[in-house]
Amino acid sequence: MAKPLVAIVGRPNVGKSTFFNLICGRRISIVKDVPGVTRDRIYGDGEWCGHSFSIVDTGGLDIKNKDDFQANITRQAQIAVELADVVIFFVDGKQGLLPDDFDVANFLRKVNVPVVLAVNKIDNNEVEKTYEFYNLGLGEPFPISAEHNQGIGDLLDAVVSHFEEVVYEEKSEVTKIAIVGKPNAGKSSIVNRLLGEERVMVSNIAGTTRDAIDSPFKYNGKDFLLIDTAGIRRKRSIESGSVESYSVLRAFEAIRRSDVSILVIDAEQGVSEQDVRIAGFINEEGKPSVIIVNKWDLIEKDSHTMEKFNERLKEDLKFMSYFVVIYISALTGQRIGEIMKKAETVLANSNYRISTGGLNEILQSAILTKEPPSKNGRRLKIYYITQAGTNPPTFILFVNNETLMHFSYERYLENCIRRAVDFTGTPIKIITKGKGENKD
Repeated sequence: MAKPLVAIVGRPNVGKSTFFNLICGRRISIVKDVPGVTRDRIYGDGEWCGHSFSIVDTGGLDIKNKDDFQANITRQAQIAVELADVVIFFVDGKQGLLPDDFDVANFLRKVNVPVVLAVNKIDNNEVEKTYEFYNLGLGEPFPISAEHNQGIGDLLDAVVSHFEEVVYEEKSEVTKIAIVGKPNAGKSSIVNRLLGEERVMVSNIAGTTRDAIDSPFKYNGKDFLLIDTAGIRRKRSIESGSVESYSVLRAFEAIRRSDVSILVIDAEQGVSEQDVRIAGFINEEGKPSVIIVNKWDLIEKDSHTMEKFNERLKEDLKFMSYFVVIYISALTGQRIGEIMKKAETVLANSNYRISTGGLNEILQSAILTKEPPSKNGRRLKIYYITQAGTNPPTFILFVNNETLMHFSYERYLENCIRRAVDFTGTPIKIITKGKGENKD
């Protein structure tokens, strides 16, 4: 099940990016007291009271301003709102209620999405400044100060309360596979090969595919949905607000809603920095994946060519050592038949569940082989481990004090689990909980 998506909207300079950075726990959006600094949608991850969610920051809205720059910002925000499960509408408590706030409120009323109203820049419990914002007709205004981290809890309580109202489909019988990568890597050719027909346009011109294209098909009697996406170029290569910028955002959204993501790499160009970035996004979203090296027929080979490419992948993708790779040619059809086999395998691995008894046998063996770390004279004690979920496989490790856990030991435990159980092609997640935390 995909995480709920929360969109932050409002007119310029009301503190949206400051709030976004606060929720994400790191400085992602640029914060500057100049309208128009945030132009594109920016994604991050947040968590509140056990609820994990994705959050997206948007540019400041000036609905009546029709110049190209502002019109592009408005289109970006509209996409974010349409994709969102909950919208946080930011207004400025110091400036008070302005006509532009009514314009944004009317904009939001056209979309059937729950809206939580945040009145920012309210310090020292000046709650009376929020009363006029009832006139927007969007329910209770929540007084907050994003800069001073005040009132954030009540606001997030209201946001996550709407998650329970979001109706998620049960695990669909249709498996969604997103085909992603840089422009002109051969994504559309691969889709056509898998479908057995010319379903999507193929061209040597980068950028032929402008949006995510859904194509249903059957494989081994099962229903699948292939999502062909626009090529994802480096952000600095894309003109802000251009058609391409929207297409790239749709491509990242395709990864979010997929069950399996397939990253296509151009064999002639080798593994690029952008390929690594896309792989990182797939990994962070917790998606099982298959890496396809396309145009393998165009490479001059010797007996070590594939081995050298594998070594390069291992070096560049250290953060996802679990990767699965296939060398293919969409042009000749070489190894095309392996793609769906691997996609089914990595999805099955992502949904695999280990018994608690089996997990703790793995854990005890790992501890006996390598003692847990110590810090300031205190040693980490690990009580037990259990699997909390799948897709990705998620494990909870109960310890005496979670601050004693070192990332290298956590990685060691992950490797021990992977050696015992086949989790190739899928990330796994380990959550460490201290003795004082709820163990239910």
